[in-house]
Amino acid sequence: MKFKIALLQLLPGKTLEEQLNKGIEACRKASETGADIALFPEMWSDGYYLPQDEEKIKALAIPSDGEFVQSFRNLAKELKIAIGITFLEKHDPKPLNSVIFFDRNGDAILHYSKVHTCDFDDEKMLSSGEDFYVADLDTGRGTVKIGSMICFDREFPESARILMLKGAEVILAPNACPMEINRLSALRTRAYENMLAVATCNYPEGQPDCNGHSTVFDGVAWLRDEPGVRDMCILEAPGAEGVYTAEIDMDMLRSYRENDVMGDKYRHPERYGIMIESGKDKA
Repeated sequence: MKFKIALLQLLPGKTLEEQLNKGIEACRKASETGADIALFPEMWSDGYYLPQDEEKIKALAIPSDGEFVQSFRNLAKELKIAIGITFLEKHDPKPLNSVIFFDRNGDAILHYSKVHTCDFDDEKMLSSGEDFYVADLDTGRGTVKIGSMICFDREFPESARILMLKGAEVILAPNACPMEINRLSALRTRAYENMLAVATCNYPEGQPDCNGHSTVFDGVAWLRDEPGVRDMCILEAPGAEGVYTAEIDMDMLRSYRENDVMGDKYRHPERYGIMIESGKDKA
């Protein structure tokens, strides 16, 4: 089974209506490629714009059951393609940085809000999410277990580890930052150490503090019958705007995971107690 992902590496517009129309057009292009899922960059509803004023940012936030998000539900059902739509979500006391995944029938199967918000920067205006979730995505040819993390979540090994332990095979990661060698290496490592695929969609060059280079790492570091190691990176987009696609060979990934070397089999969680202590506890 092949799982085809379309990464919508798009420049944002200036209004919610522009974001909606451009997003719909990109999803239609993704559908024409035969993609199983289309993924937006981080906080597509406003192009990752975070005013540092409480009233202004609350005015930008939109509800998950509002017209913008629900338009992508309807589009997913029309096109028979899953869509991961990202948005600044209305929430008290502060908005959330969220993604909802609609399957090809228009059903919401996963609603995730960024846990590791960048509180040292503009995201101090946001609340953080409460947990990491995994869902079964029916492609029509089979089911893929998906999870999500958003941008800065990548820098914490626990994010992908929790998703792996909950059964995720593919992590879908909206993003909004410069994808340079160190961040790309972090994504490669999350895929390698958890024996799962990681697909990241970024904004292209032209968006402040972004440079494209959306990626897909398929999580398979070597094959039993082939010498040496293989490059897990099956897609690294250029900096330009576009819809970029990659196919993950799920049969190959599942076979690889059956011979668990990293992942879960050889972990010693009874020795990891310090990891669940807060900085204050350790002090």
